[in-house]
Amino acid sequence: MASITIYHNPRCGKSRQTLQLIQDSGTEPTIIEYLKTPLNKAELTDLIAKLGIPAEQLIRKGESIFKDEFKGKNLSESDWIQAMVDHPILMERPVVVKGTKAVIGRPPELVKELL
Repeated sequence: MASITIYHNPRCGKSRQTLQLIQDSGTEPTIIEYLKTPLNKAELTDLIAKLGIPAEQLIRKGESIFKDEFKGKNLSESDWIQAMVDHPILMERPVVVKGTKAVIGRPPELVKELL
């Protein structure tokens, strides 16, 4: 059985709820606090492929850095990924990965398909 990894922000309520849901299922995931250990471009590209979404859908549009620097811009996949490399706070959270699949834990119950 593949292990589970959560890209986690402990200050985020949804991220904490998702982590608790995983732990309550009897699984102890690998926890990566992506603000302390940001993903590089290759890691983000792989994560987005596992999510099966365009990079822009992984962007948190409520963040001030988004509003100040990116709102209204039409960027390429590569440019959106670079934006998350440069500003990890832009990455939606939490993201849970198991094998070749990943889901964004919003709402947290979405991770149940991986458990």
